[in-house]
Amino acid sequence: MSLLDKLDAVAAARKALLPEGVEVFGTPIEEVYSSTEARIGDHRILFLGTNNYLGLTFAQECRDAAQEAIHSEGTGTTGSRMANGSYSGHRALEREFAEFYQYRSCIVFTTGYQANLATISGLAGPGDIVLIDGDSHASIYDGCRLSGAEIIRFRHNDAADLEKRLRRLGERSRSTLIIAEGIYSMLGDRAPLADIVKVKDAYNSMLLLDEAHSLGVLGETGQGLVEETGLLDRVDFITGTFSKSLGGIGGYCVSNHPQLDQLRYVSRPYIFTASPTPATIASTRAALRLLREGVELRRQLWKNVHQLYSQLKELGYRLGPEPSPVIATILETPQQALALWKGLLEHGIYVNLVLPPATPEGHSLVRCSVSAVHTSEQMNHVGKTFAKLREIIFQ
Repeated sequence: MSLLDKLDAVAAARKALLPEGVEVFGTPIEEVYSSTEARIGDHRILFLGTNNYLGLTFAQECRDAAQEAIHSEGTGTTGSRMANGSYSGHRALEREFAEFYQYRSCIVFTTGYQANLATISGLAGPGDIVLIDGDSHASIYDGCRLSGAEIIRFRHNDAADLEKRLRRLGERSRSTLIIAEGIYSMLGDRAPLADIVKVKDAYNSMLLLDEAHSLGVLGETGQGLVEETGLLDRVDFITGTFSKSLGGIGGYCVSNHPQLDQLRYVSRPYIFTASPTPATIASTRAALRLLREGVELRRQLWKNVHQLYSQLKELGYRLGPEPSPVIATILETPQQALALWKGLLEHGIYVNLVLPPATPEGHSLVRCSVSAVHTSEQMNHVGKTFAKLREIIFQ
């Protein structure tokens, strides 16, 4: 088989599933009008699949900061953090993130994906062990592979299974990194953090918590699951992204361990990647201030979450196990999921279609991302559309 034959097989599989002319993955957005509305083709659509949980992509403070940074520092750094790409703004954002978490230090990365890739591969190596939740994000799996450490999965959100696997490791548990997520991106469920922390402490392991989907969403000040559970001082490393609640692109790792700063010298994804643009850093700094003060935004976000989750549950849809800004509708077949996705788009609602093998347990998902800036009327429109499509798809 040649290199290109594998890609032909992918094309054939997509063609077998998707009708001719239907572009599901990477649908081009022609115009963006606001945090919740845009145009696809000739149709004005409601965004319900963007992870824009606080709606900050159009916040005036963020846009003004980005524009000012472009005028004063240009469009890019053209270099890595280790070369010419560390500007004063990068260091300022690192200080502000560390202060936000009341942690000792922070490293900022170019993407959230690279934050996991760099942190995991920098912490663990050959001879070490990484114990990861079975539903972990691809960036976690890839960081583990890059590290060269032994990778062991424990059952999703099952602290008892985690404990069993640590017990089998004996003394090797001391060189083990456990990884969990605040909110899981596919089904929207939280990690049982208190149980995981108890297990990791008992076996003298370390814990990395990825708060990508819970930053800005959980906790009084938006720190995430660590704040909601009161376990801020019990987690060794926290990673996250700017591309959800902060409305930009980039990532970070914070820790109280003084050795964190040494990751800059051993993490290839940090060393050999151009640093975030001045505009990205400036808008993220503004967004972080808004996130910290965003009690009302979080209150409105959760009002919208409970409204939509309860509507869909009452309609008889099978949903993820608990309400969260990620509301996944679980369908029996890829064909049903495609029909629901297509029907929603035809009614002016853009959501995410997620199919195996990218999903837990081979589920086919239609995934909604709720925002604080969705109006009650928009949520009602979504609920009514789901009701109408249920009668058509499942008749």
